[in-house]
Amino acid sequence: MKLYKYLLLSMLLISFSCKNEQKPTNELTTIYTTLKAEFAPDKRVELFDINIESADNQLILEGETTSKKAFTIFLDSLKNRKLAFTNNVRVLPDSAVGNLQYAVARNSVINIRSNPKHAAELGTQGLLGMSLKVLDKKGDFYRIQTPDNYISWVDKGGIQLMNKNDFNAWNDAKKIMFAKNFGYVYVDKSTDSEIVSDITLGGLLQYLSEDDNFYKVKYPDNRIGFLKKEEAVIYNSWLESVEASKENVETVAKTLTGSPYLWGGTSSKGVDCSGFTKMVYLMNGFIIPRDASQQINAGKTVDKNLKFIGLEKGDLMFFGTKATPDKKQRVVHVGIWLGNDKMEFIHSSGNVHLSSMSADEANYDEFNKNRYLGSKRYLGVKDEMIVDLKEKIKL
Repeated sequence: MKLYKYLLLSMLLISFSCKNEQKPTNELTTIYTTLKAEFAPDKRVELFDINIESADNQLILEGETTSKKAFTIFLDSLKNRKLAFTNNVRVLPDSAVGNLQYAVARNSVINIRSNPKHAAELGTQGLLGMSLKVLDKKGDFYRIQTPDNYISWVDKGGIQLMNKNDFNAWNDAKKIMFAKNFGYVYVDKSTDSEIVSDITLGGLLQYLSEDDNFYKVKYPDNRIGFLKKEEAVIYNSWLESVEASKENVETVAKTLTGSPYLWGGTSSKGVDCSGFTKMVYLMNGFIIPRDASQQINAGKTVDKNLKFIGLEKGDLMFFGTKATPDKKQRVVHVGIWLGNDKMEFIHSSGNVHLSSMSADEANYDEFNKNRYLGSKRYLGVKDEMIVDLKEKIKL
């Protein structure tokens, strides 16, 4: 399928290069639109924002992109047509961040926003120890890309910037993962000592040593602390042993019951609907897409007839507005099917709680039943959008 698309794209570029050049801007805009649809259809995970203007008998290109391949093809289309142009497009990351093109989250939870300001909408969050790519800098904010490829902005206080060598060293180091919803890292081997910081479910710190009761750990910014062993696990040992089963999905999901709804939240401090499903699958060893509208594009389609038949525990259920002749389907909510005799699912809406698709149950959710769009199965499904951390660590 991808080869077919590239052939079509090549034919399009050739056809434009042979046309009359009286309106190069319009033609190149069409090429640009085609490239964007192919290489960067979702601006949440890939940037290809280019403005084409004409001045003084030449084209002026402005904008930014994270897709070097798409931009190279675009520039080739200009050169093949022998068009004069000034290239002011930034290919990110660039000199704005220099060799500090990597970072690691240094707080228990970092808030990642839609724009480089504290008042901007919360787009997603990152957990302590999370590895990040750094793309751009504006004031005290850095544009970063999370492991699920989500692109947005974080303030400088939330991250430790690194060059490639330091970043690789962090990723290669032995880690400790926090396994409870909430806790603390202490200055000394005592819960009565001062606190270095709080820590939440899934947080990672570098392993230094251990005794019977504590792990000695190091932060990405080199702070040293101690974690209670009963609240943490050695990350690689956990990853090797974790079983992404239906039962484990349910267990992890229910440990977050009562967690408050937080728009953009992806931590045990607060989750939105897709942040909840993302967190549950992370603690089962998978990185899945960030938003519900992205999650519905992954996995295997189940329950095509929308009758709640053939669903299995752990399947993701999607809700929203159904497609009409004039409008596309709009996904606005997601939950996890539990598959018990009460037809229950668990989701974050107000807080994390169980709801039922059965009118006979006290927790019947008529509202979501009426806007049910279908379900996707992730467990046991190979999909490039569902990253198995066990496979990733082997690379």
